Amino acid sequence: MATQHSRSAARIMMAPAVFLLLVWMLVPLCMTLWFSLLDYRPMRGTFDCCEGFANYVRFATSSAFQDAILTTLIMVGGILLITVIGGIFLALLLDQPIWGQGVVRILVIAPFFVMPTVAALVWKNMFMNPVNGLLAHLWEFFGAAPVSWLTEAPLFSIIVIVAWMWLPFATLILLTAIQSLDSEQLEAAEMDGAGPLSRFGYIILPHMARAITVVILIQTIFLLSIFAEIFVTTGGGFGTRTLTYLVYQRVIESQNVGLGSAGGILAVILANFIAIFLMRIVGKNLDK
Repeated sequence: MATQHSRSAARIMMAPAVFLLLVWMLVPLCMTLWFSLLDYRPMRGTFDCCEGFANYVRFATSSAFQDAILTTLIMVGGILLITVIGGIFLALLLDQPIWGQGVVRILVIAPFFVMPTVAALVWKNMFMNPVNGLLAHLWEFFGAAPVSWLTEAPLFSIIVIVAWMWLPFATLILLTAIQSLDSEQLEAAEMDGAGPLSRFGYIILPHMARAITVVILIQTIFLLSIFAEIFVTTGGGFGTRTLTYLVYQRVIESQNVGLGSAGGILAVILANFIAIFLMRIVGKNLDK
């Protein structure tokens, strides 16, 4: 049992790391807040103070901001739909006794460890290239014209790429939930005449509810900041500009640091609002 002396010693030893983490987070945040109140355009030599909330008003009232919010929500929703449904299917499949089960599980989980930039480049050049891509050759084999995925269906293409990366994470969490289910319940239901669909709908799926909640909560927080996959594939064009990418364009491409900083603060506020909403509404399943 920890004593008062040991707890005090633990706090003293943790203090330097906590201080460094706070400085690491607070200094960039404070600088962003300061820049958001300025008319700061370094390429034009403009550095005027007392801009106030004009940058926030300009950013929030622009049509690009509204389109970026809609694109972000569609992208996050599409990825969650694919990863949750696909994760449930793969988890059920991997839970079955098959030959080479350990190797199969490693191969399924492997995409999660691929860097986003590398994954986007592989999909762009190896799979979705309309001339030399594997999908183009597959289409030609069946007599169909190759599809230029990143120009004809850019939003769907990015959703597929990111979902491919996050599907192993969902599968791993849901597989753990399935394996924690008492097999005696399934055996009793089977003896009572319950079919596979009934066992899945009334026993397995309710048991996975908490795991599904965790998957949705964690993935949503990370998916709100998708950037690398968009940068590598479409460069924010063809209707794939998310809120994060819009902030990047305002700061780097337009060299309007004040406007981009205001957008960054708005993005942080919206991300925290969504995270709190999920933790209060969806996260109630964790208390059941």
